[in-house]
This record gives sequence, C-alpha cells and structure tokens, in this order.
Amino acid sequence: MTVLEKYADLLINYCVEAKPGERIFVSSTFLAEPLLREVYRAGLKAGAHLEFDLAFREQENIFFAEANKAQLEYLPTLKKKAFDEYDGYLFIRAPYNLRESQNWDTDKQRVRQKATAPLMEQYFKRTATRDLKRNLCQYPTQASAQEAGMSLEAYEQFVFNACRLYDEDPKESWLDVRRSQQAVVDLLNSCETVRYVGDQTDISFSTKGRIWMNSDGQTNMPSGEVYTSPVEDSVNGQVYYPYAFHGGTEMTNIKLVVKDGYIVEWSAATNKKYLDKIFAIEGARRFGEAAIGTNYSITRFTKNILFDEKIGGTIRMAVGQSYLQTGGKNKSTVHWDMIKPMKEGGQIFADGKLIYENGQFK
Repeated sequence: MTVLEKYADLLINYCVEAKPGERIFVSSTFLAEPLLREVYRAGLKAGAHLEFDLAFREQENIFFAEANKAQLEYLPTLKKKAFDEYDGYLFIRAPYNLRESQNWDTDKQRVRQKATAPLMEQYFKRTATRDLKRNLCQYPTQASAQEAGMSLEAYEQFVFNACRLYDEDPKESWLDVRRSQQAVVDLLNSCETVRYVGDQTDISFSTKGRIWMNSDGQTNMPSGEVYTSPVEDSVNGQVYYPYAFHGGTEMTNIKLVVKDGYIVEWSAATNKKYLDKIFAIEGARRFGEAAIGTNYSITRFTKNILFDEKIGGTIRMAVGQSYLQTGGKNKSTVHWDMIKPMKEGGQIFADGKLIYENGQFK
C-alpha cells in the first residue's frame, strides 16, 4: 500500500470506524484531492456513503468581504444536516493560506460566531458520545510547510511519521498507543487534584467528578495525549507560555494569573492586544481543558495546534469551550490551546504525589 492508501485506510477503518450504510461527511479543500480519492475508495470498500464539502482558494476571504447580515447568519445546510444526522465527520485540513483570516472584518466575525454557536453546540454534543464519529487530520500543503519552516517534502515526512503511517500496520500502532496511555488515564482518574509546576508556573486545579480521556488517534490524527476539563472555579495560580500561536497571530512570553478559575491578569511580550481581544469573548477567561502531550515522534513546534498540542514532554491548558465527554461545563466560541514545554524541570503532582518530571511520567 502507498502511504496515502494507508492514511485513507486508517481514517476510514480506525478513526471514524465506517460501517456499511453509514453516512460520512468529508470536509476539506481541493488541494487534498490525492488523499480524498483514496478516502473515497476506502469508504466505498467499507460500504459507507461519503459526501464531500470542498473549499476553493480564498473562499472564506470572499465570504467575509462580501457577505451581508443575512448571509452571515445563515447556517450551511449540508453541514447542519451532517452535524444533526450523519454517522461520521472527517475534516481533512489542507489550507491554501494560513494568514487569510488576519484581515477579516471583526464585527462580521462576531456575527458569524454567534449565528453558528448552535451548530457548534450540536457538534460538541454529538461528538462527546461518538454519536457523531469525528476525526480532524492534516494533508500536507505548501502553506503548512512554509508555516512550519520546512520544505514540502520534509513536512510530508513529518506529518506521515507523526501519524505512524510508515509503520507496517498503523492501526495496530495506534492501538498500542491506546493501551500504553490507559495506565496514565487510570492513574489520573483515581486522583482529584492536579498541579503543574515549571518555569514561572505553579497552577493547580480540581478534577473531582471529571474524566481524563485517552486520546488515541480516533478523534485527532495524529494524537498522543491525555486530557480533561478542570472544575471551572477550581483553577488557581499562574502559568507561563514562552510561545503561543492563534488565528495567524504569534505571541511570546505569555503570563496568565488565575483566581478561582477566572483569568484576572494577562500579559505578553508581543501582540498583547490579541489576548485582549480573545479575553473579551464570553467564556474565554475560564479554562475548558487541561492536557499532557505524549507523542514523542513530534519534536518541534510547527504552528499547527493539531501537532503542537501532542508534543511529548509538554502540558497545555486551553481557554474557552470545555469538552462534554470530560464533564466540562464552560461554554465559549473560543477553544485555544496554549502549550508549555516541561522537559527542563517541569513537574506534575496528582493528589500531592509527584507523577511526572522533566517531560516523562514516573
């Protein structure tokens, strides 16, 4: 099998577990055609019905430039039907331009976010129970390679390696990940408090009544992480991120101070105004997720959160929307993962016991 055939087989038969008669909604761009052809082939062999929504170059840029209020508030019919009724959703990222959103009208963006909030609420509700089996993955494009500071060929190898596509049986490799991470999940689910300690960081939170999840490649490809949602008003302390990237904007030396679950102070050496804008959004000043990256095949930042949040030897805390499957209750149109390296002196304590040090579980 070619690497794209193995990728398609993994996406269809492991990630969304397509069954005969099931409807799978596939969203991507025309740049991903080589992979889409193999996904379609694999889906048909599985007996599923695949339908495609493909974006063209600058589609969203045109939309935010030209759309009137009624068009901004209109919910896309096909996506709404898929989120309401379909069995699977496969989102294959294949961007033309990763900086396209920087010049969009912010007022129009707010209208659009408010209008699509019920759609996203339905999405989170159904994916929480895998009533809608979803997977987010990446097809290598020149835009993503440039953003990562790599040649396209090097970036392709990076993506395929992170997804374990060079292994003889990628599905079995991801089942091994599931088994190995389950011990970590079992340990964390037996505890009620967690504390992250590191460079300019000492932050704690309760996970009482919450669930740590084993992210094994089914909802994200690649994966390799364990995650939960902190009890909303339990987060206290401060956290420092040397680098963050969101919406095409880069920030450095970000510091957040948290009291009873609410971010009360924030600073950044660069682009603090972007933080101001994000934290003005409802629900964005509370944490929706806490996680630990375990994919040691990913060794560098690429400005792509799908990969960066999985880096082995890192922790993260996402502001905004919680995950229902973990028991989280925070709601927001934002879900922004901020990542912190832990390989140099970082520690994690669970119920006061040291369980992780210098990027590795003890």
